[in-house]
Amino acid sequence: MAARIEHLITSGTFSLDGGTWEVDNNVWIVGDDEEVVVLDAPHDAAVIAEAVGSRTLKAIVCTHAHDDHVRVAPALAERTGAPILLHPADRELWDRTHPGRAPDGELADGQEITVAGTVLRVIETPGHCRGAVSLYAPDLGTVFTGDTLFAGGPGATGRSFSDFPTIVESIRTRLLTLPPQTEVRTGHGESTTIGAEAPHLDEWIARGH
Repeated sequence: MAARIEHLITSGTFSLDGGTWEVDNNVWIVGDDEEVVVLDAPHDAAVIAEAVGSRTLKAIVCTHAHDDHVRVAPALAERTGAPILLHPADRELWDRTHPGRAPDGELADGQEITVAGTVLRVIETPGHCRGAVSLYAPDLGTVFTGDTLFAGGPGATGRSFSDFPTIVESIRTRLLTLPPQTEVRTGHGESTTIGAEAPHLDEWIARGH
């Protein structure tokens, strides 16, 4: 059976720089009836574990280390035995949420994670934070962008560890070069496509945030 994409939404909070906000997060599960990977573990380990069921969880892949994307990663790892993978440039952010519990492995540009015969290729896309990554699955016509690219523009860059010129460069050179029909599955909100977002790059730059 070919790999498929499953989608959960979990709700909780995001905290940084002294503020806390209510958020709904997308959780993406990629795999088949035997094995899966989970992209981000935001707010509820039990709900994610229930969706995984009896399947082997090969990895918990963190698109970045904001607390609303990694809060229950250790709990999910404990339940399932799956390793937590994070880009090392986001370790400082990770340690703010999980001091004393290191990720189990690192993500690097060009790294390939294979599940159910489908390759997820790691693309470094810093800017929203230093270690943000996207996962491109060419066989599925999909890129999982975390909080780097949304329907309507780049992720937020007004807080610590973020930088607007960097996120624009990541989107311009790493994401908008993907095929236009590629579906963009985001960390929050609705999906979009590369083709739908590409014409608006200059508008985002002019807006400057």
